[in-house]
Formats: sequence, structure tokens, C-alpha cells
Amino acid sequence: MWLEPEEVLLKTALKLWVTERSNRFFLLQRRRGHGHSGGTFTGLLVGALDTMLDSNARVAPYRILLQTPGSQVSWVIASGAAAEEINRHWDWLVQNLLQLLSVFENEEDVASFVKGKVKGLIAEELGGKRTVQEDDPEKFREALLKFELRFGLPPSEKLVAHYSCCCWKGRVPRQGWLYLSTNHMAFYSFLLGKEVKMVIPWVEVTRLERVSTTPLRDTIRVTTRRRQRDFSMFLSLEEVFSTMVQLANIALRRLLDNDGFELDQVLQQPGDITKRVLEQQALKEYVLAQFWLPRQESLQDVATCLLWTPHARCHTPGTLYTTDSYLCFASKEEGLCTLLVPLAEVVSVEKPENTSSLPDPVIISVRGKRAFQLIELRERDTVVESLAKRVRVLRVQDRKSLVLCVLLLYDHIFLFDHGAPGRTPRDLAEQSAHVVNAEALMSVFHSSSPGAHRSPFPKEEAKVRSWEDHFSEYGRGVHMFRTEKAWKLVAMGIPETLRGELWLTFSGAAVEMAAHRDHYGSLLRNSMGVSSLATEEIERDLHRSLPDHPAFQNEAAIAALRRVLTAYAHHNPEIGYCQSMNILASVMLLYTREEEAFWLLVAVCERMLPDYFNRRVIGAQVDQSVFEELIRERLSELAERVPDLCPLSSVSLSWFLTLFVSAMPFSSAVRVVDCFFLHGVTAVLRLGLAVLDANADALAGSTDDGQALMVLNRCAWDRTPLPACVIYLLAERGDLTVRQVEQLRWRHRIQVLQVHEDTAKENALRVVTPDVSISPEDLGDLYDLFKTEHFIRLYWGVEGSYRPQRHHDPSWPYAEQYRLDRSQFLSLYGLLAPWLCGPHTDTVARRTFALLDQDQDLLVGFREFADLNEKIRLLYRLHIPPENSSPSRLCKLRSWWTDPPAPPYVYWSGERRGLRACELLLGCLEVNAQVWPFALFCQWEFIQFCKTLYSMLEGDSNENELSQAIATVTSLVLRIGEVDHRSRCTEDDSGAKGPEPDSEWTVSFAQIMASLLTEQALVTFFETPMDLRAKIASTSRLRTKFFVPASC
Repeated sequence: MWLEPEEVLLKTALKLWVTERSNRFFLLQRRRGHGHSGGTFTGLLVGALDTMLDSNARVAPYRILLQTPGSQVSWVIASGAAAEEINRHWDWLVQNLLQLLSVFENEEDVASFVKGKVKGLIAEELGGKRTVQEDDPEKFREALLKFELRFGLPPSEKLVAHYSCCCWKGRVPRQGWLYLSTNHMAFYSFLLGKEVKMVIPWVEVTRLERVSTTPLRDTIRVTTRRRQRDFSMFLSLEEVFSTMVQLANIALRRLLDNDGFELDQVLQQPGDITKRVLEQQALKEYVLAQFWLPRQESLQDVATCLLWTPHARCHTPGTLYTTDSYLCFASKEEGLCTLLVPLAEVVSVEKPENTSSLPDPVIISVRGKRAFQLIELRERDTVVESLAKRVRVLRVQDRKSLVLCVLLLYDHIFLFDHGAPGRTPRDLAEQSAHVVNAEALMSVFHSSSPGAHRSPFPKEEAKVRSWEDHFSEYGRGVHMFRTEKAWKLVAMGIPETLRGELWLTFSGAAVEMAAHRDHYGSLLRNSMGVSSLATEEIERDLHRSLPDHPAFQNEAAIAALRRVLTAYAHHNPEIGYCQSMNILASVMLLYTREEEAFWLLVAVCERMLPDYFNRRVIGAQVDQSVFEELIRERLSELAERVPDLCPLSSVSLSWFLTLFVSAMPFSSAVRVVDCFFLHGVTAVLRLGLAVLDANADALAGSTDDGQALMVLNRCAWDRTPLPACVIYLLAERGDLTVRQVEQLRWRHRIQVLQVHEDTAKENALRVVTPDVSISPEDLGDLYDLFKTEHFIRLYWGVEGSYRPQRHHDPSWPYAEQYRLDRSQFLSLYGLLAPWLCGPHTDTVARRTFALLDQDQDLLVGFREFADLNEKIRLLYRLHIPPENSSPSRLCKLRSWWTDPPAPPYVYWSGERRGLRACELLLGCLEVNAQVWPFALFCQWEFIQFCKTLYSMLEGDSNENELSQAIATVTSLVLRIGEVDHRSRCTEDDSGAKGPEPDSEWTVSFAQIMASLLTEQALVTFFETPMDLRAKIASTSRLRTKFFVPASC
């Protein structure tokens, strides 16, 4: 590896280095103790120091020095971890520079010339390895070369970060280096002559956590399915842990949840991921979660500043975040003050002159004659220019959207109301408003749920006045200042007349609705009358939505709910419809108009509760896992008395999915929904902890899970209003922040995805095991190999040439969730086949794939791969060519045998039967005489069948005996076929005429089987089971040779 020239004193260097080769200008040196077996104590000590100390000269065991005659100062220009590498650099210097340097007269010119050449070589390497993207390209290049040399992973494995760390085995530490790449984490150590390497794929990591093993030592614990490892470092523990969690999350979601997780464009290509990209991604996810922005928003600018807050009469320090369509401000103290301004609302962005009292000021004016003042804005010119540019773009888009909306209305008039004179877009809009509910259901149905306590009118009026005062001081609408005062007002309860407006404001649904004019109406026009699985599920759940509420005793309300849910199913077909969406939509319809309820549902399902409402409810399960950890941290006494918290999840899951609407009286639950739209999921988590805390004694006294569930099903607050302690809890800011919840989600998503993966494997083995005679342990190992083949292509396949959605889909049946294409199948076939067929092996493997690919989609699932039939039947079927009506059958047969099928699937003659799949490859069943109605062999096909048998015997210990047995069987079958052919060419006794004299020679599977059974050597050969465990172990070592951790 070429290095930036660095000065060293040659006299000092000779104490630790041995010169191997030299000439007038260059020295090749070896580190003492390296390169020789059985080194001295000095060599062992130097080797240990090389690992523990962060020094280029000490780490590399070989180096090349540039020296000038008569000088004690030299320059290190190259280093290497192996003799081969350093010798290549030495040879290049000798061949390209040595003679050229002899013409220089000045020693300084020699040094300057060589340094320039070395820097040029470094620049070429930096461009090829993308290290220029890193903060310190030179240092990263050195680490990358060591990573590639030490672990031998393909060059496409992208190194992201590296740290000096210590790996613990019990109480024994081992100092070394931790390398974090896009698909693996790796550790290397060389201490006192002992080298240790381990590589752990992220896909094998089931848990990442920080633990305190001693009062003075925090470690990162990495748990896999086989073992756990502890890593500690003197500095940057939090940084390392955050990077590991991010990389594990990205890898697992890319490999295991590719359909349910939409990665950012920059993360879809693992080769583009750097440490800087991870930091930006973490910040972006925090901003999206803090302000509930759409997932497609990109973070543009981040700058510290001070925002003028009129209610506090001061400038509040914080951070300004700008995205594609929004301007966001968060105070330095999280939760103290936040502000969200859609750029579509911005009228102008101005830069007043600097003053001593208002340095670097910026004035942002919005509609409604409001303005926001920022001062001390870092990089003010850049931020303002970027903001102004995006504001101009949004204005153009807004005008185009308005024109398009008008054109759509005119098209609607022309198509559906042609001939009606005097109709205008306004008339049509008014007519469309009559189709849907133009006002909230609660304004029509003033009744409350039976038995509910209604607040007296004066109290409701007082709440309205409090909110009106708040609006006058803090602003109204989406760009309202959100402070602790708003928290307290929401906790006390939002008045019914303002509830819908504030829900739309807090959730950002009002902005989305304004940005997508007529989107809801378009969805209704396109979806009504269209039947699908989602609409069938919606119809089943319509009358289960708040059945006790008077508003939903009317068909008009049911129809409105149907329209909202159906429109959302067409708006987001990936989610479609999920249970509990009907309950949320019902609550929203009570306080908002129909279109507003639709956009509230969009905000909840896609931004506020991401990944909650899909087939696997991954997001809800992640938050359940977070909830359990919070119980252990904050309700430690309850956790000790009830160690198994899993039964609680069956009840708490409905709390999260329905926001406590199904667990509390409606008048109490709607106040929880109020807090949810202001605080997000943190309100649900805090309230859930309060419920468990209030019921801690009853839960601890439960004798079984059923009794504990009964305690939770009758909520602690079966009366209204909410207790004062709960109101206080929701009004306070608390110590559970959005940033903390997001970090917990990252960690627990790893566990949830791995639990899903383990469940899928268990179910796949349960389905396949009854059909094969392979032990469950071997079948499990075979499943892992099958899955690893898919992962390897995702790790290091050519970008863009592999579509993972075709090969893995969690929504498929368990035994079909992973599928291999032909090239992947051939790779595994060559490693696991019970016998190879010499030059015909590849052709037989291709035919095997075509035989197993019953649905002809060019993919084979695990059931097909692991559920085959006996060997002889397989060989017979593989030699039956595809049906064709061409008269030149012999030519077709020869082509079928010598050329691989193209396309790689065929239509087999005779009745298509699904062959059962692993014993064909692995040979675990004995030969039996059960006969299926296969097509007959012609003479050419039989000859090729015999050739395959002969090729299978190459290298067998009984090759001579088996060859004689095959010759005997071949002769017997030929005679049988000849006799049968002659008999069919003559008239029978009854006078019926047989086939024409030129009919083909044929033989059946039953005849071949009977002939084979006459030779005991062949029967023994086919009945002998293959050592499957040895095959799997050998293949595992080959496929996962980098993934098996070494022993520390």
C-alpha cells in the first residue's frame, strides 16, 4: 500500500526493523519478529504492540523507505501486511524509477520527484476504491486494505467504519480492531503470536445491547443464534454502538423485509453507504419522526439558530431543519418549543442587514400576515438561497396542480354531465360535496355513548375560551408554536368544536390535504364498485366499528366509513386494509369531515405509526418490544414479580393499534387520542406504563396468564373522567423523548425481524419434514444453506442484475418464501448431489431444475428443493425429452441431451406429476418398485440413460463390478425391447393388426426397474444412503467460511 511520505529517523528505525533489500535510493524493511516462525520474545512483544497501538509504521510488518545518500532522514512511502504485496511495490520502484533517479544531481530533486510519483499512485487508488467519500481518505484506505487482506471478503463488501476495541472471552480481554461493513462485522487481533479472526454477518445478529459487566466497564454485547460476544472500547462506545445498530437494521431490512421497508435511494446501494451517510440518515429519521413528515421527504439543511418566540418575549436557541417541502425548528431542550412551516405557505424569505443585536437575521413571511424571525443562523446565505429556490419550485407546482384540478373537473362535466347547460366547476364541486359527508358526524349526532358522563356546557365553553386565548398568543393553524402550554391544554381535553381542527393541525394532515386537491374525490370515483380482498374485509368490519355509539347506528355513517376505508385501500394498496383501521377511522369521522378523516388516517398509518398496519404488523411488534423494555426499566418491581411479560402483549397490542379506544370508555379514550396527535406514540407508551403501574398489585397476584389478562382487559379506569394523576402524566413533558423511542425502535426491530425469520424457518421445516426422510437437524441446516445462497447474491451480486423481490417474499407460504434461480440451484446441486455424472453433470443439473420448476417461473422453492423422490425414477424422468410433433425426433433427442434446455423449463411428456424434492438430490430414500405412468423410452433415450449410469460410477471403489452389472442390465433391456417391438409388428391371434412395421423400439420404466433389481450390485449402489451430514457440513464450510467466528 502506497503511503503519504512520512519522515523517520533511520537510526531509530533500525532498532525495530530489519533491512531485507536495499539499493542506493530505497530500503525494504521487515518488522522484527514478523515473517519467521517461532519468533523471539522481542518479536512477540512487537507483534502485540502492533495490534494495540494506532500507528501506521508499527502496524504494517513490511515497509519501503526512500533514502538519499548521506542523510539520516528517510521517508516511508509504502507498507504491506504480506511479503508478496511489498515485493510488488519494490519491483515497481526498481523497474520504473531506479534508473530515472540516477540522472538527478540534486538529492532534494530526487526526494521531491519520488514523493510526487507516490502521491499520484495514491490518487489513482483513491478514485478506484471510493475512499474519497470518507472524512480521512488516507487513513480509511489503509484500513480498507487491511480489511480486505485479513478477511478475504470480495472487493464489493463495503467497509463503513473501523475502531480499536477489545473482545472479551469471559474475563480475558483481547485487544484488536473492529471492522464494520455493510453486511458483516469483523474482529482481528494479533497478540503474543496468536492471531484471531472472526466475521459475523449482520443477518445472524439477533440482539445488540449495551451492558455493564463491571462498575467501570460498559460493553457492547452482540448475540447471534450460536453465541454472544462482548466488545469494549476506551473511546467512542456510543458512536460504535449506534453505527452497529444502524448497519444491522439496514442489512436485516434489506435482506429479510425488502417488501415492507422502503429504503432511501442512497441506502439501496450498499456500496454507497459511508459513516457520513449513516449519520445523515439517523438525523433524517429523527426529524421525520419528530415532525411526522412524509417518508419521501429528504433533509436539505441543518443549521443552529435562535427563533423569536413572541409568547416568551425572547429568542429561543435551537436547530433549523429544512426538507423538500417543510421548514422545521426544534428547541435545544427537546419539547420546549417546536415549529413546523410548510414551504407552500411561505410568501418570502428575506435577509435584513446585520446589527449588533440581531446578527445574521432572516425573516420568513407566511400566509395570514405572519412572519418568523431567525438570528445567528449558521451559513445564512446558503440556507436562504436553498429555501428561496424550493419555495419558487413549489409555487410553480401549486399552480400546475390547480390548473390540473380544474381540467379534471371540466373532464368530469364533459363525461358525466354533458348536455346540462350552465354547469360550472363550482357547481360540480358543490354537487360532489353532497355525495360525501360535508360535516363531522358528531355535529349531526349530538348524543354520546350510553352511560357516558357529558361535561357541562359552561366547562366546555371555558375550554373553548382557553384555546382561543392560546391561538391569539401562539398562533393558529399548522405553523402554531407548540409548547408546554399546548400540552397542558390537550391533557385537559380538547373541546368538541375544535377537536377536528387541532387533530388536522398537529398531525400535518391539513397540509397534505391542501397539497393534494381532489385526491380523495378521485379515489372515490376510481374505487367505488371495485371488489377486492380489502373491500371484502372492510365489509365484514363495518358494523364492528364503535357499535355502541349512536352515530354508527345510521347507514349514512356506515357508508361514510366504507368510503374512507375503501379510498385508503386504493390510495395505499401495499397496506390495503388492516383490522383496527376501522376503529380509528370511526373516531376520526366523529369530529372531522369525510375527506379530513381520510387524510388523518393517512397520517396515522404512514407517518405517526409506521409499519403498524400491514400483514405482519412489524411496527406494532417493535413498539411492543420497546414497551417491554420500558417496563423492565421503569417498573422494575412489577418486572421482578411478573418475569414473563409475553402474555401482556396480547392485550397491550390492541392498546397500540386502537389508541386505547377499545380499552377505555369512549369519552376517556378520545382524550388519549388527543394526546396521541400531539405527542405521538410516546403518549401511548407512557399511558400504557401508567395502566400497568396502577394494576401492578393485581397483576403480581395473578395465579396464571388468564387471570392476568382479565385484569388488563378491565382497564384500571373503568370510569370517567380520567384520574387527575393521569391528566398530570399526559400534561408533563416526561423523560421519554422521540429520540429515545427511535433509538429503541432501531434495536428492537432487529429482534422482531429475527423472531419472524425463526418462525418462518420452524414452519417451513414443519411443512416439509413429513414428506422427506431427512433428520430435522439436517433439514434445518439445509434450509440455512438454501437461504445463504440467496444472501450471497444480495451481498456481492452485480448491482441491478438481481431482483430480491422475486427470490424472497415474507407473504408467500413458509416453504416458498425463499426461491433460487437456475444459477443458484446449479451451484448448490454441484455441492449436494448424491452422485456426479462427469461431463453430463451440468446438463443433468439443468434438467433437474427444469423438472422441479413446476410452475415454470424459473425459480425453485425450498419445498421443491428439499422434497424429491427416489434416484432411479429421477434419472428416468430426466431422460424424457419435451413433447414435440417434429418428424425428426432423433435430431431433437440429440439436441435435448447435448444442449441445455432453453428456456430452462420444459413440458414433460405424459401426465405432469409434482416430483417430491430433497431425496432426489440427497438420495435418502431406498429404491422401491412403485410405478408411475411415465412415457416410454425410445432406443436413443435408453442409450443416453445407460451413458449417465456409466458416468455416475467414475471413481467408485466397485467401479468394475458395477460396470459389468450395467452391461448385463443393458443387454437384458435391449432384448426385452426387441422382443416387444417384434410382437407389436405382427398380427395377434384375434386378427387385429398391430402397429406399422416402422414403429419405434420402446421400453417402459417398469421393465428397466425390473432389470435393475436383478443385479444386487446396482441395488446396493442405489440403496446406500449418502452421508448427508458430511455433505452439508462441507458445503457450509465452503459457503460460510467467512461467517463462522473464530475462537477468542
